Amino acid sequence: MSVLLCADINLADLKNLLSRFGLIIHLVENNQLISGSWFGESEAGLIGNMLYVRLDTPVHSALHESCHYICMDSHRRNQLHTNAGGDYDEENGVNYLSILLADFIPGFGRDRMMRDMDAWGYTFRLGSSRAWFEKDADDTYAWLIKNGLMDTDKNPRWIVRQ
Repeated sequence: MSVLLCADINLADLKNLLSRFGLIIHLVENNQLISGSWFGESEAGLIGNMLYVRLDTPVHSALHESCHYICMDSHRRNQLHTNAGGDYDEENGVNYLSILLADFIPGFGRDRMMRDMDAWGYTFRLGSSRAWFEKDADDTYAWLIKNGLMDTDKNPRWIVRQ
């Protein structure tokens, strides 16, 4: 199964979504290196509040890197260049929030996000992103609430972690 690419969605929808968090998308020309990409190839990159993508960047990668920006503390965010870093709890928060935010991109949604995460090779204790999200993420849900990123109805609060 191929994953959904930025070319497959209306980039304006992604730009509008991420602008709510102060992120700006920079579209990189085809075949050019993506600045700030930790994984290289077509993976999204982060430098400061700039998210770098190409049309062949997977949408899940754009959301994942964006959620690193959202979930990291302000000290790390102010120095952000390529390596988002973070601990285990934050990485789980990134994955959970990515799944939630996928619903705000027409033509993507959480079901496709989870299928793409699994196809790309994300690994979870229960074997799939869906099993983790639905049955094993209570600690992550609590972490997102504690850090003010989500409300108790599992809605994003449209702010970045302080």
